[in-house]
Amino acid sequence: MNSSSTNRRDFIKKSTLAAGSLMAMPLLGKAGYFNNSADDAIKVALVGCGGRGTGAAMQALLTKQNVKLVAMADAFRDRIDQCYKNLTADDISDWSGSAGNIKDRVVVKEENKFVGFDAYKKAIALADVVILTTPPGFRPLHLEEVVRQGKHGFIEKPLATDPAGIKKVLDAAALAKEKKLNMVVGLQRHYQNSYRELYKRLKDGMIGDIVSAQAWWHNEGVWMNPRKAGMTEMEYQMRNWYYFNWICGDHIVEQHIHNIDVINWFKGDYPVKAQGMGGREVRKGKDFGEIFDHHYVEFQYADGSILNSQCRHIKGTMNKVDEQIMGTKGTIYCGNMNITDRKGSVMYQYERAKENNPYQTEHDELFDAIAKGEYKFADLDNGARSTMTAILGRMATYSGVSIEFDKALNSGLSLQPSRYAWDAEMPSRPDANGLYPIAVPGVTKYFS
Repeated sequence: MNSSSTNRRDFIKKSTLAAGSLMAMPLLGKAGYFNNSADDAIKVALVGCGGRGTGAAMQALLTKQNVKLVAMADAFRDRIDQCYKNLTADDISDWSGSAGNIKDRVVVKEENKFVGFDAYKKAIALADVVILTTPPGFRPLHLEEVVRQGKHGFIEKPLATDPAGIKKVLDAAALAKEKKLNMVVGLQRHYQNSYRELYKRLKDGMIGDIVSAQAWWHNEGVWMNPRKAGMTEMEYQMRNWYYFNWICGDHIVEQHIHNIDVINWFKGDYPVKAQGMGGREVRKGKDFGEIFDHHYVEFQYADGSILNSQCRHIKGTMNKVDEQIMGTKGTIYCGNMNITDRKGSVMYQYERAKENNPYQTEHDELFDAIAKGEYKFADLDNGARSTMTAILGRMATYSGVSIEFDKALNSGLSLQPSRYAWDAEMPSRPDANGLYPIAVPGVTKYFS
């Protein structure tokens, strides 16, 4: 092997040694060489075995590299069992819609199916690459361990639910760069062909200077699981994690981050402050925890440009998930995949036939880099700051006042329980009627 070539064994070994680990690493073969032997496998651990975790594991296993799923971790055993069943189906199109058979790449021994709040540490220790797809409240804790152990990662968005968590992620991001660990964040529009092409033309000056932007995530909302007899409050909130801020962050953080991140990406910057409004107009009652069903936020950037951001979970209303960026010369319409001039004439149109599946591409590119021994992906810092932008939006809508980005980031605000255990005291608890406390604009305060 010549001096300009780095093999997978050396690449992962160096990353692990940088983490202070003394674990023996697998032999992974030469750069650019695809070997189907078990000894050449890139070992993957899945932490978080719900629907998104199952999909992410599938996408990792569908890459052309010799990838093997060797460990699984979740707080709930039934999640592991369902995920394992889906991944070892004779044809994954039975449940995913994607064609293929990946069951031969699922080599998880029974003793490597870890259950509980500390299960993630055991799974991470067995892998070269870790997929983190638990609800986002756990993300900072799990990410810290991935980086500490010196493993590469696919990290689902958002990266935290509160400013204290974001600070932990930023520290982990700096250490991951130091150790040259590839980290891809599941903000998949960065890996989508049409967005990449629109971004190129933005950078080439086609729309001039950005003056304002619009972003939307409007749909009918998500699932809800009823409380069952015998559940502790921790289990109930984890089974219904979407409706509690310590673990979800509200839908402005969990979903709308995608659209907010696109604007930050195209701007090449993050807002300096935000103000907004929101509330619970339709989705009310004890079954829906403490989150709002609509948010509107005006984000302001340092150059004075504005992002008008909207998200809503209300049945029977307009569905729209899209972004629009206005410049001095023209406008980008991301959903239409085109750019128009100031009079509305199309200056550029991306061909829909050339669109890719970005959920697959982000894994294809990650595992290709690891197989070749390349350090290419450092998504954590942007992922953290875009997550913080969405958190800032939630803080603005909950309080009804203008809040500065840096002040919020450095506030130390944490929404997490004091410990992760089934009998833990929860940060949000129901009253005698089963209703949870809800933020009230003008009353809810974060700063004196």
